[in-house]
Amino acid sequence: MPELKRLHAGHAPAVLAFELANRTYFAASISDRGDDFFDQFADRYNALLAEQKAGICAFYVLVAEDGSVLGRFNLYDLEDGTAKLGYRVAEQVAGRGVATATVRELCRIAAASNGLRTLRATTSHDNAASQKVLAKAGFVPVGPATPADLGGKSGTWYQRDLQP
Repeated sequence: MPELKRLHAGHAPAVLAFELANRTYFAASISDRGDDFFDQFADRYNALLAEQKAGICAFYVLVAEDGSVLGRFNLYDLEDGTAKLGYRVAEQVAGRGVATATVRELCRIAAASNGLRTLRATTSHDNAASQKVLAKAGFVPVGPATPADLGGKSGTWYQRDLQP
């Protein structure tokens, strides 16, 4: 059974393998991270861990029984009880309810462990799968997202108020 775990240094090889294996799949619906992301992965990964340690963000990975990463689920810009949610799941588990179940679990964690009251997420108009995940996880549309919010694409902001 996959387990949602807080990101730590030991996850780096599995996270890199996940990103590389799914790069083309992700690029079909969200902006590609670019070659620099992979060329500078170690430095970027360490920067993420530093942000997490500083309390600015909280990063999670969905880990399979074999240790491989099936998804990344991120809470970022934590401030005044609010955070933004970002996530991506491996192509091999897409469409099976994995993202929805994990976003729901992360909502519980965000309230209980991070003291958050509100989560916001954005998705492009052409990412129907992400729109479904957010709706099934209790998020509601709250307004338009600009291309600056979505790496050049337009879309919608969603929000979920968390119950204590």
